[in-house]
Amino acid sequence: MAEQPILTTERLLLRTPVMGDVPAIQTLLQERDIAAMTMNIPHPYPAGMAAEWLTRTYERIENGSSAVFGIVRQADLTYLGTVGLHLDTDHHAAEIGYWIGKPYWNNGYTSEAVRRIIQYGFAELDLRRIAASYFTHNPASARVMQKANMQFEGILRQHIYKWGQFCDLGYYSILATD
Repeated sequence: MAEQPILTTERLLLRTPVMGDVPAIQTLLQERDIAAMTMNIPHPYPAGMAAEWLTRTYERIENGSSAVFGIVRQADLTYLGTVGLHLDTDHHAAEIGYWIGKPYWNNGYTSEAVRRIIQYGFAELDLRRIAASYFTHNPASARVMQKANMQFEGILRQHIYKWGQFCDLGYYSILATD
């Protein structure tokens, strides 16, 4: 597998997820509220899906299409969630994706991880633009983007169909020159 660095913040380690993280991922993603706020996490989260996700993640890291990091609390090495960049190298751009386990919500961990991965994307991956989207019914995700100094770009109305409803997506971005 392609090597990714270990990124640090005041409280976190951002490191490549490993198979030993699968039980924590599998447990955390059983929470319906996480699935409700993301485009690609199903609910219920099927048994074995975390291991399958990690295998696909390794392939995306290896082929250079993603940089994916487990969010780990330094104090006790607890796996909190995941943050990643889905890369468009032709355009020196990426889209951030993230989730954090519900027991760890409202502690600033996601904002801390997102700010660090943005820094990594610009400094180490030579990106010029990083974007992120959120369901507009999830204002906490918009606050994460705002805290990372991302700029609001607009709303794509009824852009996603999830669980029998059309959902609006809000978009934020940040440029290397910002």
